Amino acid sequence: MGKLIINGEDFDVADGEKILETIENAGVPIGCSNGVCGTCEVEILEGMDCLSEHNQEELDLGMEGNRRLGCQLRMKGGCVKLTY
Repeated sequence: MGKLIINGEDFDVADGEKILETIENAGVPIGCSNGVCGTCEVEILEGMDCLSEHNQEELDLGMEGNRRLGCQLRMKGGCVKLTY
């Protein structure tokens, strides 16, 4: 089980699970949920290594570094701190 901290609020997320539902409940705007629109862009403040790697949808939208598409991310365990 991983922990996701969004703007100071803690959420538990199962290992291997997409964080989409969790971030949506926390207020991150969600558009298409398919990695096409970029609406759910988040900034990873800590714990990048606890998330899935950048995928093609993120690369196609120019995501790099600590900018990620929330709808595409899966927890690998550990603790991730992000903001939007």
